[in-house]
Amino acid sequence: MRNRRKIELEQLERKVMPFQATTHIHVPDQGWIHTIRSAFNMTLEQLGAKLQMTKQGVKRIETSEAKETITLHSLKQVGEAMGLKLVYGFVPVDGSLDNLITKKAENLARKIVLRTNQNMELENQGIGKEKIEKSIKEMTEELKREMRKSLWD
Repeated sequence: MRNRRKIELEQLERKVMPFQATTHIHVPDQGWIHTIRSAFNMTLEQLGAKLQMTKQGVKRIETSEAKETITLHSLKQVGEAMGLKLVYGFVPVDGSLDNLITKKAENLARKIVLRTNQNMELENQGIGKEKIEKSIKEMTEELKREMRKSLWD
């Protein structure tokens, strides 16, 4: 089971990595639809005709995109009407899915190890700082291998 999950994660990582370059793209304040339509010198009426809607309908779509309330379906339709393809995906904030999982596993491991050590200190059985860090590192690796659901709590 773990091998299958690891393979699935590696495959997903390969699918997500091409999107990493998009993290530096700034979405125009008025949205992509308005910006591209204007750059194409296309009127609201012209785009409306392609979408079989009024210019007011197109304006509502542009406004909903700028407010981030537009649906993927609408984005796809508008893109097709302008000869464009909608592409979307998720990009890990920490650079890779593995980094994200490592960070989550380390945070959980740190909580577990420090809580355990605190209880042991109450009984005068606490461990030193080096041993704590080693325990956190070992538990992090174990949590990553097991991919526990508790990583996401």
